[in-house]
Formats: sequence, structure tokens, C-alpha cells
Amino acid sequence: MEGSASKIDQGPDPDPSWSPLYCAGAVSAGLAVVLYVAALVIFVITTAPPAVGGAAILEYVNAHRAIYIIRQLLWLAPRLLLMVVVLTLAVSLYPLGKGAAMIAGVIAISSWAVSFAWPTTGEGSLAMVVLSDRYAVTTPDAERAIFVAGAEVLLALNDTQVVIGVLQTLGILLLSALMLRGEFPTGLAWLGVATGGIGIISEALRPLLGWAYVVYGLLLFGWLIWVAAALWRAGRRH
Repeated sequence: MEGSASKIDQGPDPDPSWSPLYCAGAVSAGLAVVLYVAALVIFVITTAPPAVGGAAILEYVNAHRAIYIIRQLLWLAPRLLLMVVVLTLAVSLYPLGKGAAMIAGVIAISSWAVSFAWPTTGEGSLAMVVLSDRYAVTTPDAERAIFVAGAEVLLALNDTQVVIGVLQTLGILLLSALMLRGEFPTGLAWLGVATGGIGIISEALRPLLGWAYVVYGLLLFGWLIWVAAALWRAGRRH
């Protein structure tokens, strides 16, 4: 019993050949938190892009080009890191339930991968930079209208309820539910269940929640930090 309790407290006991993946997953989780925090800091200390008006957002991007690109990259980069995190979790949970781990892993990994195909980040779009550049060098208002219309579409997509975000949080929920069978700390598993459950609701109602969406973000940060610690201990155990 004592040995079993120790294992649950410390995290999974992987095949030594998987140790590099565990360390990569831990580093990826930590870096994702750092990038998200950096994005939030920039969001707070800089002038926010206009939420409405195609011409207004294009003029904003033209005037704040560098900071706008940085903002978008800080929201995009963690998606790749989180693909590594959920892949690592799926591998670590495989011995606890092969079918369940595969289903949870496929949902989690594919949802973060597909998010790269969605043209907006929820706070803007890199495509807006291209539209802004073309808008700036085009003189007649009639010709500018097409770029304004494109910007309006991107603004609408930022607020559109999409399945991708729901699937991402569903992946967290499924992986965390599998954690309850052992291997990872029980507290981490329940935190993940709460993060995934609240995340599904938050993503589904995102346009209506406003600042209340931050609750899910804080839970995600806490879950990732704990996951990073658990995976790092597991990776360094061999």
C-alpha cells in the first residue's frame, strides 16, 4: 500500500525508453504557460485591437504591426506545445486503458492540430496583417472595400462558436478522467476533470461569457503547471 501511494503521489512510472518524451512533455507544458502568460501581459499593457469595424482593425494593425504579430504568435505557439503535452499524457495513460487512452489522445491531439487551420486565434489573425498591408497601399475606397470586407469576416470568426475549442477541452476531460485510475496524483486528475468540464461550457458559451472566460484560463494554467511537474519527475526517474 505504501509503495502504491508513493507511485500515485509521484506520477507515472514509464518505460525508460519513454523518458525523453516525458521530459519533452513537461517542458512543453511549462513553456505553454509562459507563452500564455506573456500573451496576457501584452494584452493588458498594450492597446487592444478594435473588436468591430474592418477599416478600424486594419488601420490599427498598420499602426501597431510588430506588437500585433507578436500577440498572434503568442496565442498560436502554445497550440503546438500542447500537442506534445497531450500526446505524452496519452502515452503515459496507455497501460491504464488502451482503448480509452487512444480515443482521448486522438481527440486531444487532433483538436489542437486542427486549430492551426482555423484562420483566427480568438484575439486576432495573422491574415489580418496581410490585409492591412494591402489596405495601406491601396488608394481608392472602392478597391479598399474588399480588404475591409475580409477583415470583417476575420472579426466575425474570432467570435464564432467553434467545435475546435470544445474538442480541446473534451480531450483534457477524457485524459484527466483516465488519470483517476492511478499513476498520476489524484488531485491533478480531479483538477483536470474540473478544467475540462468547465472548459467545455466556457468554449461553448465563449461569446457570452466575457471576462468570466478567465476562470477556465486560470484552471488550465494550474493544470498545465502540475502536469509539467508530474511529467518531469517521471521523466527524470530513469
